[in-house]
Amino acid sequence: MAAGTTLHSSGSGDPPRGVLRESLRFWERGRIGYNAVLTGVVAAWVAATWPHFRPALTLRSALLMAVLAALANLCYCAAYPVDLVLARSAFSGAWRRWRWALWWAGMALAVLLACYWIADEIYPGVG
Repeated sequence: MAAGTTLHSSGSGDPPRGVLRESLRFWERGRIGYNAVLTGVVAAWVAATWPHFRPALTLRSALLMAVLAALANLCYCAAYPVDLVLARSAFSGAWRRWRWALWWAGMALAVLLACYWIADEIYPGVG
């Protein structure tokens, strides 16, 4: 092995720590928007159906919502393996320009799941 090369080098030429740092910067900034949008979805459901949801606002439901928020953030982390693999591939340049599309696709899926969960699991059981 030549001096200065490592077993962790990739076709993109970026060191692993640099790729990880860039990935963290992109996705953690995106997490703020992700959480804001999902919070807005829940707030919109509660506001649009307010009298019906009033009995559901209890300490138990607040704890359940905290668990669901934690699970939503755990699901958000699914983007990291995809990002890290593609950022170190031959497609790294194109991936860096288009990874926002993965963010939007994940955001759309999260909104659909949140709406489904509220409409099918929470809303019918309230009241």
